[in-house]
Amino acid sequence: MYRAARRCLFTCSRWPRNIRPVHLTRQPLQVARAISTSGQLNSIDHLGVFPRQSPLQQRDDTIYALSTAEGRAGIAVIRISGPSCKSIYDGLCPNKTSLKPRYASIRTLYHPESNGSEILDAEALVLFFPSPRTVTGDDVLELHVHGGSATVKAVLAAIPKCVAGGPIRYAEPGEFTKRAFLNDRLDLAQVEALSETLAAETEQQRRAAVRGSSGALGRTYEDWRQQLLQARAEMEALIDFSEDQHFEESPTSLVGNVTKQVKQILQSIHVHEGASERSELLRNGIKIALVGPPNVGKSSLMNQIVGREASIVSGESGTTRDIIEANLDIRGYLCTFADTAGFRSAVEKDHTGRRGSEVKIGAVEEEGIRRARVKATQSDVIIVLASVEADTLGKPHIRFDMETLRLAAGCKERLVVVNKRDAVSSEVLHSLVRQFTEDVLSKVEGFETAQPILISCREAQDLGSDQIDPGGIRRVTDHLVLSFRDMTSLPATLQDLHGVTERQRQLLVKCRGHLESYLESVGATDLAAHDGVPDTNHSHDTDITMAAEHLRYAANYLGRITGRGEVGDVEEILGVIFEKFCVGK
Repeated sequence: MYRAARRCLFTCSRWPRNIRPVHLTRQPLQVARAISTSGQLNSIDHLGVFPRQSPLQQRDDTIYALSTAEGRAGIAVIRISGPSCKSIYDGLCPNKTSLKPRYASIRTLYHPESNGSEILDAEALVLFFPSPRTVTGDDVLELHVHGGSATVKAVLAAIPKCVAGGPIRYAEPGEFTKRAFLNDRLDLAQVEALSETLAAETEQQRRAAVRGSSGALGRTYEDWRQQLLQARAEMEALIDFSEDQHFEESPTSLVGNVTKQVKQILQSIHVHEGASERSELLRNGIKIALVGPPNVGKSSLMNQIVGREASIVSGESGTTRDIIEANLDIRGYLCTFADTAGFRSAVEKDHTGRRGSEVKIGAVEEEGIRRARVKATQSDVIIVLASVEADTLGKPHIRFDMETLRLAAGCKERLVVVNKRDAVSSEVLHSLVRQFTEDVLSKVEGFETAQPILISCREAQDLGSDQIDPGGIRRVTDHLVLSFRDMTSLPATLQDLHGVTERQRQLLVKCRGHLESYLESVGATDLAAHDGVPDTNHSHDTDITMAAEHLRYAANYLGRITGRGEVGDVEEILGVIFEKFCVGK
């Protein structure tokens, strides 16, 4: 009895059988008068006695919305879901036979208040899907009408005027999918995947979203949650009845088996967290920074890759002061290119590293260089540019900046590109590249085996060239795509993990934290007592109680991923997920 009472005080979530907490909520009085839809004063609602219904309390409403894009089109689809679907059909199609479920029928739609005299659409395609095997889990009626704006507006305005046994209202953003979740047609992981599918702009984003919609992730997380709940129940039985009952399994063995399960789940969580980082690159785009000294061709290369003049190209040093970004789709991968200010110091050095002439750098250019450093550290891929130049005596060399090489060395993916390959003959060029590779790159950690990509932005601008890859720009793109694949690919058996979102990753991190705390709790409790007899003193019992609590919290975080289990703030979670949905989905 002492243990049970102590656990109740510790967790504030489990109470003795005959004691239940009472939660009192005080609603503030509303000073303003509340007017109902009929124009009458609502004498109850204005006192705040019945607050506005939440989405969970509006499931008996029948909702409707335009599910296709607004504007002129060949066909517009109006979706209706709720208990009044048949009443709406009877109002729009008076004196017509009932629809055969899941069969398309041609009907003339009439205004429900015109007694069949006002036609809204002469040839509409109507389908009825009875619950529960529908997209929302409720009855669904679809009206495929002609896509003219006037026709669509007329039909939408007529729907709420149909005589029905319950409220008919226009749907909120994402409410159809929300009802699918509330009716157990989808879990939250599938809902998020649907949102990603609607937002996908590139092929790789589409593929990742489709992987997440299979339901495999939700089933995995629910399986983990059930394992933790079962483990928690066994440990709580050990706490409550270890002195009174004889268990077939010793406490040492029981905790050992639970710990083994926890470690297996922890290993899987680490895999899912890593997959989330890869999938986020596909969703949010891969950030690429172009760095190097002034006038080596950073802006020209960016313009060639993005296919437009995103950056100003000039022979004057320091023309790029701020960071210029451009988004584009490179073979299905969303990318963000950043052209940065050229790196240089107040005292320039020649290609041999010797001290050279002093140059004046203004405050604006210094700030641009500082921002370039920050941008490089935040990027997923860094392209270091160098160029073939001639010194004051006309001797060719490769101009580079050592700081940019060191910055790129700290990035997981980096490329070295040498521009202006057309400035010298091929023999001289290969000699310069070999010297640059041996004397510079091989001595920078991370570039020991790097092979520079040789390009010419000037040749790439020659539209009349008969070369397959004029200027070598396509070769840069090819190397980038290979880097993208290395950064985002997953084994064939783990493709479904592309659906792990940032929200899910954050909840997995919290779940992992409690599982690791569980391991610390059972590690501090020496249940491997001599002769196999567990020690039941106070400190050990407290550690097991805390271990069981960590299992409960971990299971709850998994429940928040799928929306199953004891999720007290489900409406808050739904609001976060559905805020990006469009009306009609």
